[in-house]
Amino acid sequence: MGIANARISGQRPRVGRKPRSDTLYAAVDLGTNNCRLLIARRTRAGFQIVDSHAQIARLGEGLAHSGRLSDDAMARAMDALRAIRAKLKARGVRHVRCIATEACRTAENGPDFIARVQKELGLTLKIIGPQEEARLAMLGSHDLIDPAAPHVLVLDIGGGSTEISLVEASAIREAGGLSNLTRVRAIGKWTSLPLGVVTLTDSHTTSDEATSFSAMLEHATDTFAGWRHAKAVAQAMQVEGAHIIGTSGTVTCLAGVHLGLKRYRRSAVDGTWLDRPAAQKVIDRLCMIGPDGRADLPTIGPERAGLMLSGCAIIQAAWDVFPAKRMRVADRGLREGLLMTMMYGPKPNRRRRGGRRRTQGAKTERGARDG
Repeated sequence: MGIANARISGQRPRVGRKPRSDTLYAAVDLGTNNCRLLIARRTRAGFQIVDSHAQIARLGEGLAHSGRLSDDAMARAMDALRAIRAKLKARGVRHVRCIATEACRTAENGPDFIARVQKELGLTLKIIGPQEEARLAMLGSHDLIDPAAPHVLVLDIGGGSTEISLVEASAIREAGGLSNLTRVRAIGKWTSLPLGVVTLTDSHTTSDEATSFSAMLEHATDTFAGWRHAKAVAQAMQVEGAHIIGTSGTVTCLAGVHLGLKRYRRSAVDGTWLDRPAAQKVIDRLCMIGPDGRADLPTIGPERAGLMLSGCAIIQAAWDVFPAKRMRVADRGLREGLLMTMMYGPKPNRRRRGGRRRTQGAKTERGARDG
């Protein structure tokens, strides 16, 4: 099976043909802003989505100032995880992996919250490192790479961090199937930067939006440009055919506004191409109409309106530093990558004994920020 034939299907199974519970897989992603679930079953060409859930929990709210997860933020995350547990139970899902990212990586009480989730809900969350987060985002969006692209830059904007990965497209095309793809080393240069829509909003919001956006844009640009591989990646993005893949709520909302959608439709947004002038036009509009105007847009709404300014600053800064001609919008990423590794990746060696080596490895992974 070639990579070009691998598909992620969002179609629902036929009525009356409920898949067997032991064929269902679930990926749970607890991020800095969102808590998400994706349930799917394996198919010959990839996997088919059976159910999903997304809930804004704002787990990282206030984290930039306090260094801790607040009681209110943890309560919201627990509510979201309870809803997810109910869906898992209703579907009878037996193959579940739950991951936590930047908020739990950096919060002083992150491990305590993970233990609380295990005790109260029976969900085992694993804190993954930024390198694994970048790899999963690449896997989840691999089939959006233009066949003619020499390489792509995967831009994964989160609530607390942004992962960027320069992917050698030839390695993806030559992998020869999904099982091989989960093992291939396609990422050449990558980093995880402390730029997230929640943390940037918390640290740079003032009473004047124009001043706030200017400060956010300057900070984000300096952060991207300060990466030690920034110049090399900028040169790679100027090669004919190179492009960005943007995966985040900010990018999909931006595309929804660009397309003029009256309601959000994944089928219309996922895979959409944006050139720089078109994206900049939307960014300028979102800055001009203010928070109430952004909240009134059907593909943004009140819950995301307050974070769009920081997200737009990150997108504009990334495009300024890494001047690709086009960006492809991905309404997919980390969860899809996690499902791929569950279904097609190497099985864990259950005979390995002792926890010391695994624990040390996890600490090293959480500490890695650049490669």
